[in-house]
Amino acid sequence: MSASVADHMGRAVPASPHVPLVRVTKVELRKMFNTRSGFWLIASIAISAVLAAGGVILWAPDGQLTYSTFATAIRFPVVVILPLIAILAVTSEWSQRTGLTTFTLIPHRSRIITAKAISAVLIATAAMALTFAVGALGNLAGAAVTGTPLVWDVTLTQCFYYVLGMVLSLLIGFMLGVLIRSSTGAIVAYFVLTFVLPTIFSLLAESQQWFRDLQPWLDIQFAQSGLFVFDRALTGEQWANIAVTGVTWLLIPLAIGLGFVMRAEVK
Repeated sequence: MSASVADHMGRAVPASPHVPLVRVTKVELRKMFNTRSGFWLIASIAISAVLAAGGVILWAPDGQLTYSTFATAIRFPVVVILPLIAILAVTSEWSQRTGLTTFTLIPHRSRIITAKAISAVLIATAAMALTFAVGALGNLAGAAVTGTPLVWDVTLTQCFYYVLGMVLSLLIGFMLGVLIRSSTGAIVAYFVLTFVLPTIFSLLAESQQWFRDLQPWLDIQFAQSGLFVFDRALTGEQWANIAVTGVTWLLIPLAIGLGFVMRAEVK
């Protein structure tokens, strides 16, 4: 039975249906492309992947022209760009002052945040498919140019690890966007969390034995680095490290940020 509301004369009229989440997600996905900066940021994934593959062909020793080498080289620029896309997808509502319009059209803010998360993961999935494809083409081209044998040394399990690591990196950016809701502040926080803190943790681990044992449980970048190593499988302790650091640095701040988003006044 369809819901109804009363009009100004007290007559029952059908209520307007909720906007489907699929439609909201399509709109959010389109918003990620419809600005020049957003388009070129996403396009830079393909550009950087091609440049990284070309760099491996030009400068890597013949003995290292393997699929894992191409995948590793392409990962470095992509793993930086993806979180930035997630950050801008969230903070655009506040930095571009479109939040009032968006949350008026869709009053349930959780639906908007969910749609942004889905669209960001879709972009990440497409980006990772692209990186695997570019890596494969680079491997074929490298073997053809140098005359070395083709080496496909990445298993399906390792591909899963790779994808999981990429998604977790993207979700870190998404979390910072939700928590800070400012493009500049979230991007600065992302680089601090990704580059500054791991450097400090590494220096502390080198000088202090007691911290060396704690680093895998505190440093999220260190814990997740095993997902991008193709020559060995993760141990149970490494999975525990990923879970603990993920809860500490991702889930808890994301929950706090969602609480702020749901209650914050939109101007």
